[in-house]
Amino acid sequence: MANLSQYNDHPITPEALKSLGRYDFPDPTSIDPEGLGIVAMGGDLAPDTLISAYAQGLFPWFNEDEPIAWWCPEPRCVMVPRDYQPSKSLRKQASRARWQLTLNHAFAEVIHACSLPRSDGLPEGEHTWIHEEMIAAYTELHSQGFAHSIEVWDDKGQLIGGLYGLKIGNVYFGESMFHRASNASKLAFWGLMRLCEQSHVGLVDCQLPNDHLMSLGAITLPRVDFLNQLGTLLSGRSVKWQSDSHKPLAVSLLDTVEPWQLKQR
Repeated sequence: MANLSQYNDHPITPEALKSLGRYDFPDPTSIDPEGLGIVAMGGDLAPDTLISAYAQGLFPWFNEDEPIAWWCPEPRCVMVPRDYQPSKSLRKQASRARWQLTLNHAFAEVIHACSLPRSDGLPEGEHTWIHEEMIAAYTELHSQGFAHSIEVWDDKGQLIGGLYGLKIGNVYFGESMFHRASNASKLAFWGLMRLCEQSHVGLVDCQLPNDHLMSLGAITLPRVDFLNQLGTLLSGRSVKWQSDSHKPLAVSLLDTVEPWQLKQR
């Protein structure tokens, strides 16, 4: 297995990132001119394969017991962290709540919670596309410093919401979020936006648009524009996100200047 630690916080060219894996992914705009979204099938979910794919704007999305499918949708749903504005009602809830945010304190719990059935139309007992193969792959990326979780804890110390995704260079590739209390995932998302802003992350990839993401302020970009931005954002020196880089953050402090106590570069 490749040692990927050098790609966590040192400038690296997009070409080097793309060449990590064993597979030659096709150019999305050439292989999928109609913008259907799916650009390749097969391969594996090894850490170097995943980093290479994300560096080229691709992500895996497939059901259990199906071949791995690699996607690059048209258009691409994104968020610019500095443009994010929480709603008045969310600000009001944050000012009153005694909840806390953490970074990378419970990755396994978060990804498993994201995999469970939820009230979004999934049949009873049916999990999301985050099946055991995906969980194992992203847990390994977490151990190598690429996959990160943000957790929301209530005043009794119970995990009530969170999200996870990958950070490569100055791009955060969002994967999924969950909540067990009203607005907990929105507070996790706000915490992510502030963390990205403090870390000079220029773009959050939300992959596919949906009503929830658009209500949070996400926008869509033409796929070619998204791919063109990746090179610059991936190659910049980035801030390493470590679980010991901060103290738990009270959600009431999200609106303050630099709420996350990050270590210096």
